[in-house]
Order: sequence, then C-alpha cells, then structure tokens
Amino acid sequence: MKKKILSISVVLLISISVFAQKPQKLNSNQIYEKIQKLNFLGTALYIAAHPDDENTRLIAYLANKVKARTGYLSLTRGDGGQNLIGPEIRELLGVIRTQELLAARNVDGGEQLFSRANDFGYSKHPDETLEIWNKEEVLSDVVWAIRTFKPDVIINRFDHRTPGTTHGHHTSSAMLSVEAFDIAGDSLAFKDQLKYTQSWQPKRLFHNTSSWFYRDKAKFEEIAKDYTKFDIGVYYPLKGLSNNELASIASSQHLCQGFGRLTTRGEQTEYAEFLKGEPLKDKNDIFSGINTTWNRVKGGGEIGDILYDIEKNFDFVHPEKHIVKLLEAYTLIIQLEDNHWKTIKEKQIKEIIQASTGLYLEASAESSYATPNSKINVDMEILNRSESFMILSSITSTIDDKTYAKQLPIGNNKKFNFREIINLKDLAYSDPYWLKQEASLGMYNVDEQVLIGNPETKRPVQIDFNLIIDGIPITFTKNVVRRFSERDKGEIYQPFEILPLVTTKLKDKVLIFDDENHKQVSVTVKAGANFISGKLALELPEGWQISPKQHIFNIEKKNDQETFDFAVFPPKNESVGKIKVKATANGKEFTKELVEINYNHIPKQSVLLNSEAKVVRLNIKKVGDNIGYIKGAGDVVPENLRQIGYTVDEINPAEINEENLHKYDAIVLGIRAYNVVKELKFKQKFLLDYVEKGGNLIVQYNTNRGVNVGAPYSLSLSRDRVTDEFAEVRILDEKHPILNYPNKITQDDFKGWVQERGLYFPNSWSEEYTPILSMNDKGETAKEGSLLIAKYGKGNYIYTGISFFRELPAGVSGAYKLFANMLSVGKK
Repeated sequence: MKKKILSISVVLLISISVFAQKPQKLNSNQIYEKIQKLNFLGTALYIAAHPDDENTRLIAYLANKVKARTGYLSLTRGDGGQNLIGPEIRELLGVIRTQELLAARNVDGGEQLFSRANDFGYSKHPDETLEIWNKEEVLSDVVWAIRTFKPDVIINRFDHRTPGTTHGHHTSSAMLSVEAFDIAGDSLAFKDQLKYTQSWQPKRLFHNTSSWFYRDKAKFEEIAKDYTKFDIGVYYPLKGLSNNELASIASSQHLCQGFGRLTTRGEQTEYAEFLKGEPLKDKNDIFSGINTTWNRVKGGGEIGDILYDIEKNFDFVHPEKHIVKLLEAYTLIIQLEDNHWKTIKEKQIKEIIQASTGLYLEASAESSYATPNSKINVDMEILNRSESFMILSSITSTIDDKTYAKQLPIGNNKKFNFREIINLKDLAYSDPYWLKQEASLGMYNVDEQVLIGNPETKRPVQIDFNLIIDGIPITFTKNVVRRFSERDKGEIYQPFEILPLVTTKLKDKVLIFDDENHKQVSVTVKAGANFISGKLALELPEGWQISPKQHIFNIEKKNDQETFDFAVFPPKNESVGKIKVKATANGKEFTKELVEINYNHIPKQSVLLNSEAKVVRLNIKKVGDNIGYIKGAGDVVPENLRQIGYTVDEINPAEINEENLHKYDAIVLGIRAYNVVKELKFKQKFLLDYVEKGGNLIVQYNTNRGVNVGAPYSLSLSRDRVTDEFAEVRILDEKHPILNYPNKITQDDFKGWVQERGLYFPNSWSEEYTPILSMNDKGETAKEGSLLIAKYGKGNYIYTGISFFRELPAGVSGAYKLFANMLSVGKK
C-alpha cells in the first residue's frame, strides 16, 4: 500500500478556516481523513449545559481517532456569563458564544446543537434551574436532539446523581439526558415531534467522569478500574498534532470566556462510566457490539466494497484518480432507503468529490446584505482543477427557484466567471432565529419545531451548481457570501444577510433623568437601500412628553445614516418605562435596531433587537463630578454614570502615575480588572497613594482564581455569590454614611434587580473593613462580603461584588443610588 504523507501545518489551516472565515480547501491528508470518516457509521452525542462545558479532548478523540460523527448538545448558549473581550452581555453574549462553539467544532471535528434553555445566570441547585427553565420544554428539546441526531451512545459531562454539588445547570443537563435516554424511543412521548422525525433509542449512556468529581485522586483511581478509558493524547501524523493539542486549539476558541490557552500533548487518560443500556463487549470501546460498518444500512455492502478499497489504496499525490469510484459510490448512496444515513453520507461524499477534483465554487454578492423584495447581483466562480470531464449544466437560485441554463464544459484549470441577478422575494430577516420573539427568564421562544436545536439561522440565499462529472449528475449547494478585500486586512469573507429596509438606534439604552429638566435623545436612522424616505417618531410612557412629535428623513444612499434629536421631558415624580422607536417608510413600520458584532475569531454577526431604551425618572443626588474609570473585562458602567451627570474619563492603566489621579473625585475599577489588566500589579502603589491622600477607590468584582487585588488590608476573595435577584438584603449598619449620603438607601432600593445580587464576594477580611450588607440564597448562611469599606489614610477603599455591571445597564434605580453614594463617601 503506497501512501505518501503530505506535510502541511494544520495550525495554518485552522487559522485560515476559523479566524479569517475563508472557505476550507482540503489538502490530500484531509481528504483521506474525510474518507475514513465516511466509512464509519457510528454516532456519539456529548451533553452538557454551557459553551466551554464540553470536553474538547474527548470530542476530538471520538471525531478524529474513532472517526465517529460526534455532536455536542449545549443546553444553553452561555447568555448569562461574563464577557472578557467586549461589552456584550445577555443575548448578544449568547450570539458570540454560539459562534465560538461553532469555531471550536470546526477545529475538533464535532457538530453543534442547542436547546431553547436560556442561561439565566448561576444556579446553585437543579430544583431552581428546572423551575426557571420550562423543564418539560427543555426535556423535549433533548429528546428532539436524540431523535434527529440519532446517537448510538450518549456521554454526559456531569453527574445526575449529585444535585447541589455544582452549578444547577450542570446537574440539570445530566438529569434531563438520563430521562431523555429512557423516553426518546417511546413513540408516545412528545408525539408531535414524530411529524418530522422518528423515535430513536440510543444503545448506551455514559458519564465522562474524572478525579475532579471525586476530589480524591487515589479513591477515583480505585473506582475507575472498571471504567472505559481513552488515551486522548494519541498522535495524528496526518495532522502533525496530538489529539490534546487539537483539543486545546478548539477550547481556545472560547475567547470571550478567557479560554485562550497553551496546547498540551502526551499521554492523557479520559474516563467514561457506563450508566445504562446494552452492556459493553469491549470495556474500552464505547461502540463495541454496535455495527459501524457500511453493512449497517440496507444496500451499504456494495458501497463499502468501493470506499474501503479507496481508503486502503488512497493516492495522496493524485486524489483525483479516485473520482470515478467515488462517483460510483455516490450514485449508490443517493439510492439508499435509510434517509438518515443517506443524508449524512451524501453530504460527506460530495465534499470529498469536490476536494478531489480541486473544484472551486463560489457565489459572492455585491453587498453583505440586502432587503426583502430587492434584487442583488451575485458573482459566480467555477474552476475545475482536474482531468475529470465536467459540464456545468445550470445554476439554480434556491430562493426564487430560478434556473439559469449553462451547458458549459469546464476544462482543467479553466476558470469561468459570470453574474446573475437574484430576486430575493419577501424573505424573513436572517438574524438569530431564537431572538425573533421575546424570551422569558428561562426559555427562548421558538415556535417552528424543525428550527429547535440548530446552532444558527440557515443562510438565506443559496446557489445550486448543477454539474455533470464523468457522466454523473451532481449538485453542489453554496451559500451566497460577500467576498471583498481591504488593503490593511487582505481578503475578507462575510455572511450575506437579509435585513430591514430601515433600522434605528437610540444612542443610549438607559436614560436616567435625575431632575425635571428635559434631555436630548438622539436617534440614528440607517437606510438599507438607496433613496429611502419616511417618518420617525418615539412612543413614550404615560406622563412623559416629547418635542417634536416626529421627524421626516430622506436618505439617498444605502448604508448612509442620519441622526435626529428629540427633547424628552420627564414627569415630576419617579417613573420607569420604555421609549420605543418607530420609523415608517414605504407604507411599513420598522422597529428594529441593527447590532453588528465583529470580532476576528468569528464571522460577523447581524442581530436585530427592539429599538428601545429604558427611561427612569429618578430622584437621585450626587456629590463630586469627575470620575476616573479603569476598564476591566468589559462593561458599560462609564456610560451609565454619565447618564446621571458624572464626567467619566477612561484611564489607560499604563499611564497611571503619581500625579494624574488626584484630579478625580473617585476612581472606579471595572469588573475583573485585576484578572485581565496586567499593568495593575505595577500601578497599585499609585492607586493606594491616591486613597491615602483622600480619594475614593471602588473595586468591582474579580474572580478568585490566582488573583491579588492589592487591597490595603487583608482581604480574601471566594466563590460566594447570591444568585437570586429577589434574595432579601439586610442592612447591617443603617447609620453608615454610605447608606445615607447623599441618598437614603432603604429596602425598596433592592427591588427590581436582575439576574443576581452579586458574585465572588470576599469571605474573610481584616477588622479595618466594615461590611454594609448581608444577603444569602435560600438555605445558605448569610454572606456579608458584598460591600466592604475601609478608611485608608484620608480616603476610602471600597470592594464590592454587587453586580452593578448588570444592574446599571438595566436601569435599576436603587443600584444607581447606591453607586452614587459609594462615589460620594467622605465628601460631606
């Protein structure tokens, strides 16, 4: 058997396909690995709760060593976490983490699935989790994933038998998986799903365990003697990487969670505990006794005879030599009676045929987006880089079912370019499907069953390239993209989107009125096409006034925008409500804001949110004007403080010195500043000097892992948190100035909070600190470290784990009052 291994840096390939978002072009090694995977008919599904919960080592092992079709079902999109790389939180963070998961799967070879569960934040027990989630709906989503993905084996990341020992979402994911394993094969359970799929009974269920779950390595090693073991450090010569190196690269895609990491290599063992199902015939093979050959499907034997021979005698130098046999196998695959395997294997073999011929197909639009009922120019490119006799018979626009006859012979290395005009019809917007309807605290609202579980919205416009290769008709479907270049970045690929004719944006998402004076509210109108005119108006809560009532806009060019100002007058008394923007053009109303998320490691994302802002008439007092803010992991607290009249300067940590801090009435450190801003360890002496000479320093929460916040007195961070936003808050010292000046803080100020009270509270501190508040989740001891203040020299040092970074953007009145008091301490 002749095999010449072509050496190529897989790291380079990953950087091309993931970071630059360019279409993947397979080399011979990768084609061969695709053939190996084509010849394995077994499926594994890994189940956990969040992005980053997945064990990329085991997923990579199953996908690349075993060659199994391997999926990761993440019950949530990670919406409730924090963001290390930018200000996006909640649903926008979920969009980022969704794409980071897809980037990770693109590296480790897995596939990605989701449920409709909304990550509402940290939960301490599955009872709470399943009460806030709609348990029955999330269970139905897990059953749906099993019935559509049809895994032979399921592997849970977490233990269903240990509620209360880890995040409630974690344990819930395992509990729901165990329940779904038992009922997915029952045709009486969730019967409505069977309109679109069939019941399915997996063969085995496992728990991917480790010594971490036992906290006792020696005890675990004794127990684990009977568990299935995997050496996930296995080396892949075709990649030039070991499995754990590949897994590290995949895990490093979770950049918004700070998961960038060094690669690891060498022998490493993972364990799977058998929970239920058919007993293993071979303890160390989770697929043992399951037919994973082509003989698994009716008519598969003949296909296997062809494809196993190609795998055995693969020509790495001239993979095109196998085209005739690959086409022969393709014609048999599309005749299979088993629609499940037919769909999977047809997609796989078409990818191999395209790569083996060096066939390049592309459909690039003239713009990255267009509006419904418009027309776009799409540039097509087709290039055959083999001696296979190839004819482009036609192309079809799947969106309007229009076919363009070509009957064009495509010779070796002869490129053809042509342009067609595509009619987009009345298409739905292509923003994330799970955000199209209002969500509850625990669930996203998705009515269409077949959408549930999909990682993202299907691309709105596709082109079918209908070819005949060596006499065999075959169609390749390509998403329309936008390909262009920038001089300082090179070639760029972006998804093509369907977006509204008009979008609007309020400059501020929370408007705080601290007196009866009006504020100027700015609204930007963006045109999605040329020559757009219409009217712009605002809807206000009862008791609020506006001038003028509306504006007229006329915008000549697509992508141009115009900003209009309204004077908004608050009522005399305290009031909370929403301003909603309504634009009217071409006889239609437009109420959406376009949010574009553009990071280098994921494709550009276009999200449509309601164009609205929270308005709060708040009787708030403040002392001092100038605030210095040192950004941490990313929040919008500076913008929120400007809303109540502070002048906020964002300080570059590198520029902190002995002189430039004392002009500020207070210095605030953003969330996780000591976790992510390396310069602070060298600048801490200047910050403490600022306090000692009379300044106020407010330090917001940091995670407790390996961090030193440089406090003036002993302070120990913990993982203590209060996740219930309705938890009782007890005031420890009602007379303390921080609760009385310039605003009186009462129990009413802790109403209406969102997601949580706070996190990573200190759990021990020296006597110099005064704890201000006490709170706890149900059934737990009191936590008094949420807000600590200490006199240091002439000034005050304040450490707080209260989640102001969530409460201020949500317009929580009491949070604004308390923060203003913190800034004003010592100023009376």
